[in-house]
Amino acid sequence: MRISSATRALLFVLAGIVMLCSAAPAAADPVEAEPAPVVDPSVLPGANDWNCKPSAAHPRPVVLVHGTWTGMVGTWKDLAPALSADGYCVFALNYGQAAGLTKGNMMRMFGGADIEESARQLAGFVELVRTATGAPQVDMIGHSLGGTVSRQYLRFEGGADRANPALNKVHSLVTLGATNHGTSFGDVQSLGAIAQALGVPVTTLAGVAVGPSYIQQMVGSPFLQLLNAAGDTDPGIDYTVVASRSDTVSTPPENTFLTAGPWATVHNIWLQDGCETNTADHGQLTTDARAVYIIQRALDPAYGDRNPAPC
Repeated sequence: MRISSATRALLFVLAGIVMLCSAAPAAADPVEAEPAPVVDPSVLPGANDWNCKPSAAHPRPVVLVHGTWTGMVGTWKDLAPALSADGYCVFALNYGQAAGLTKGNMMRMFGGADIEESARQLAGFVELVRTATGAPQVDMIGHSLGGTVSRQYLRFEGGADRANPALNKVHSLVTLGATNHGTSFGDVQSLGAIAQALGVPVTTLAGVAVGPSYIQQMVGSPFLQLLNAAGDTDPGIDYTVVASRSDTVSTPPENTFLTAGPWATVHNIWLQDGCETNTADHGQLTTDARAVYIIQRALDPAYGDRNPAPC
């Protein structure tokens, strides 16, 4: 049976989506299969203690924002307990699961909804955190899409006050492999463009199946053009932007880097700077020892004085 060029291109794109959905490395199957433990997606050890009060050493709560098609437990299961053990008040949310029928996400994947919708969810969550802790500002850590959602929140949903940065609700933003200037998702975007040109409605199909955020994160998307139209940063925010040369999901990885605008600070960091042998990929940016060190140092600049950088 002959397969048309359009069908072949579509199959490549769908295969790419499946690959991205399963980007996290799988553990080897045990010799005797055992039932998988039931994990409550709303419970993340080390996070969401609503009685936690920030200390003088760590005066700002930390809000963790996961990426596309994965929830807070899968993303932050290592980092949340580590930060909590160091005395931080840590909070995390699941967002972007539901989407309107006209906007897709039939598979109800976390992070699949329209990014504007997700940023509004994040805004509401930050208000809950600020109210519960009494802290006027939070620090945020966003992985992949989570970094882009955080920037949408800063610019358009009240996280930053461009007229009066003293009223910013966010002090620092750390992004890990964020799709700040778009991603080609490896070869998926170019293959999708071929299929689209051949008459296959890839954009529509992908949007309906997994939600619009997938398309919104692609290089040159209207969403990203609007997000970055007034520059990459907002005044008064300290940005730490981490990229890995081994990232094959947020591609090319240097697209994540930001250019500092007025009254903002940007630290663009390659994970391999000072550690060329590091091979952490996109999914490992939330667990890799060197990435966690960079996060800790971004939250507390004195952390590096007390702890050597791992490699």
